[in-house]
Amino acid sequence: MSTNQPIRDKKEVRELAEYYLELGQLRNHVLIVLGIHTALKVSGILRLRWDDVYDFENERVLTSIDLVDKRTGKTLNIALNSYATKALTLFAAESAEPGRFLMENPNTGNAISRIQAYRIIRSASEELKLENRASCHTLHKTFGYHAWKSGVSPAVILEIYNHSSLSVMRKYLGVTQEDINAVYLGMNFGEDDDD
Repeated sequence: MSTNQPIRDKKEVRELAEYYLELGQLRNHVLIVLGIHTALKVSGILRLRWDDVYDFENERVLTSIDLVDKRTGKTLNIALNSYATKALTLFAAESAEPGRFLMENPNTGNAISRIQAYRIIRSASEELKLENRASCHTLHKTFGYHAWKSGVSPAVILEIYNHSSLSVMRKYLGVTQEDINAVYLGMNFGEDDDD
């Protein structure tokens, strides 16, 4: 089991998502936004081409991505929220072309490597001085962790990650005793509650 941890602080998640936008590096911004908002692993993001996310006939970003999971062979349909759609729309204005990789290396025309993706994510987390240095897998875990924290059914998260059990999911998302204690402490049916 990987030792990477999700980014637990929502403020840090937002800062990481905005880091490259503020620098005008839209490809890198989209890499992080898709990693955080779609639960796609970086290998899936790197396989994406503009045709997967953009409707060239109507000149607009699609509302979902259809992607075949390399491990399971299942077709995944991943809805794009407004934040991801906005990031892709900004990026499309400067680089959308049929057939091109979304995360294209301008020197080769191929997708950037996993190592380059790692460097992009790691560099931003170091510049922002995040509590835990982020990696490619950190983004994947951050999605699930915050879905769980916001009350998404574990059954849905199991389906998204294709995990075999709740215990695997719990370990994967890095659910800590502190997270469990917060649930206990938040359940207060005493007289201080308003009815």
